[in-house]
Amino acid sequence: MKIARRKKTIKINQKRVTKKEDENDPFSNIPLDLIVKILLKVPTKSIARLVLVSRKWLSIIRGKDFINLYLARSSPRFLLAVFGSNVEEQFLQTCSQVDPSLDRHRLDITPHKLNADGFSPPIRGLVCRQMDFKVVISNPSTGQVLTLPRVKTTRRGILSFFGYDPVNDVYKILCMTILQGRQRRGSQVVSEEHQVYTLGAQRKWRMIECKQPHLPLPLCVFTKGICINGVLYYYAWIKDEAFLISFDLISEEFNAIKLPEDIKCVVNYNGKVAISSWPTRHGEVRLWILEDASKQEWSKVSIVVPSWIDLIDIRHGYRLRGTLSTGELVFVPRTFPINPFYFISYNLKENIAKKVVVEELGEHDASREIYLGHVESPIFCQM
Repeated sequence: MKIARRKKTIKINQKRVTKKEDENDPFSNIPLDLIVKILLKVPTKSIARLVLVSRKWLSIIRGKDFINLYLARSSPRFLLAVFGSNVEEQFLQTCSQVDPSLDRHRLDITPHKLNADGFSPPIRGLVCRQMDFKVVISNPSTGQVLTLPRVKTTRRGILSFFGYDPVNDVYKILCMTILQGRQRRGSQVVSEEHQVYTLGAQRKWRMIECKQPHLPLPLCVFTKGICINGVLYYYAWIKDEAFLISFDLISEEFNAIKLPEDIKCVVNYNGKVAISSWPTRHGEVRLWILEDASKQEWSKVSIVVPSWIDLIDIRHGYRLRGTLSTGELVFVPRTFPINPFYFISYNLKENIAKKVVVEELGEHDASREIYLGHVESPIFCQM
């Protein structure tokens, strides 16, 4: 039954497959649904090479239907970014969310010096990072890297966010110019020159209008934007007040949502955007969950993590990183570097918290950042 459904959903561009090529293709007699079934079991790095088999395979692998099937069968993983003092000790690594000590893959995707604050959370297997006035899209699973055209601006700094529009099946990067250095609340300084880049479109940055002047906090890992259901969210100031800014990737319009508390930590809480306080010494966390953006309605939840004092190192502060697909909450140290790297996982249903240590993660003084819900993806980065 599964194969039959796949046969209906997978489509290829038959015009691109010539008769002569079919004759030379040793796999031309294999039924399409069987090819798809085989490809879905192939590791992602091998998928990247199999596009060279034939145009037929290229059309299948790069097709939207196959990509969606491949992503659906991929189990969510942790993505860890390691930032050592030298290039050799700067890399990405994925590991199982069930047991981070198993099924680990080191990913050397760039020779450039990385910056933890320059990464956006992964989306459908792709990550976005900013290097000065350049924005780079990477697929850690295939090792493919795409450098976008340089952002044209005369300003002193830029800030970028990465998102996915599921309705139109497109990836977009929102970029805005900012003043570098420490920002002050209540100042009249706002972000300017808002630009959008759509992957696979006109290969250029487009200027857009922002009718809601605001000032996002640059280079702050706690406020890095998150994308949920085609909307980007990030923390910002409007004069001396704290707001959650939303950017709709379809309409490309900004909206300001007033925060119930001035909390900078923006997280994905079971598929909804939320802001989280820092855990207290005894493990209590306040969560404000956005229930209705149009009505600006929030709900409040207070959580106490059991055995908190026994699990943490009191020398470090902690923050909520988000929730896993299982509903578990993940807390990470705010103070870097820390070796060995670890995080706290809290199962709300069973009311059990545990300390999870990730060994052998770069040199002793390396900084580390963890991202949740990463999946191995066959997507090819295309301008």
